[in-house]
Amino acid sequence: MRLRKITEVKNLKDKRVLVRVDFNVPVEKGKVKEDFKIIKSLPTIKYLLSKGARVILVSHLGRPKGVDKKLSLAPVAKCLEKLLGEKVRLDRDPDFRRDDSGARLVLLENIRFFPEEEKCGIILSKQLAGLADLFVLDGFAVAHRASASVSGVAKYLPAYAGLLISAEIEGLEHATAKAKKPLVLILGGAKIETKIPILQNFLTKADYILVGGGIVNTYLAGHGHQLGASLIDKDYIKLMKRLGAHKKIIMPVDVVVGCANGTKARIVSLLKPLKLSKNEGIFDIGPATVKLFSQYIKKAKTLIWNGAMGRFEQHPYQYGTYSLARLFAARSKGQAFGVAGGGETIEILEKLKLAGEIDLVSTGGGAMLEYLSGKILPGIKILKKT
Repeated sequence: MRLRKITEVKNLKDKRVLVRVDFNVPVEKGKVKEDFKIIKSLPTIKYLLSKGARVILVSHLGRPKGVDKKLSLAPVAKCLEKLLGEKVRLDRDPDFRRDDSGARLVLLENIRFFPEEEKCGIILSKQLAGLADLFVLDGFAVAHRASASVSGVAKYLPAYAGLLISAEIEGLEHATAKAKKPLVLILGGAKIETKIPILQNFLTKADYILVGGGIVNTYLAGHGHQLGASLIDKDYIKLMKRLGAHKKIIMPVDVVVGCANGTKARIVSLLKPLKLSKNEGIFDIGPATVKLFSQYIKKAKTLIWNGAMGRFEQHPYQYGTYSLARLFAARSKGQAFGVAGGGETIEILEKLKLAGEIDLVSTGGGAMLEYLSGKILPGIKILKKT
């Protein structure tokens, strides 16, 4: 896919550049708790500043219903100043007039304070466009949103891809359309409705699909297992029963069951039907499954991972997910091209200090899932070269 890139613009000096970033980061007690997404957008910001451009950043934080001081971007502005060593002027009450203060770097207050943002309102789109000469989309995590600050503003300004979003698309293409075989997909997590389209799309693309989490539970429920408190999506039991029978999908052979608080944890084989009490559930894959999955990971030339294998936040249900994370990282950057993404997946890699070992750790959760499902993202569509 060929995108119009900001690096192709020859003269950026004194140009006003509106940049849609994704600074939707966790904030606690007025401080940014995790700056992963902010750091990822620094190369684009630094590039624009080095070329003499005046940068206007647009982001959202959370899902406010109107103005909500608790979701102000003020803590983000402070974090960005510290990371850049550059003054950041927070426009707390944007009136959408061109900035004449001479500031090199401006961050608009939470764009979702305006209801027109998520509705892709024409007025807001035009107001944002009036602030700048060029538009840059650098937040891959919002590329699947048809909102005013993503696809709306691009109707009224020349639009380009930032360094981050360019790298994300190139990495995802490398792992899909240009993938070296064998291609192995690892899919877990809780939101089954977002994973089913990926399963369906990759049945024709992947060589093997290793599954865990709610996907497996829903499949087992369709085969008569009594799963107690396990996470199951009843709406997808019949579909998962059919999809799970496909030869490319590799199911666990054992699981770790117990109570949600970690008590009564034990390894159970799936060779016989499970009969769990109402207080127990499946919360991880077992050691035999880790060994089985490792055989496919070690042969892979391309690896894609989204979603934990279970309730990794609760000891002792983290071992299966952590084992796969280490195997994934060990195979990436050399023997295989590895792509990982999704909020909990990034959390795991960061906690284990493995993010630097992966070829691409995507900042896009929903956007990555939709891309892998084969959907055309509104934010990417407006950047494609004709």
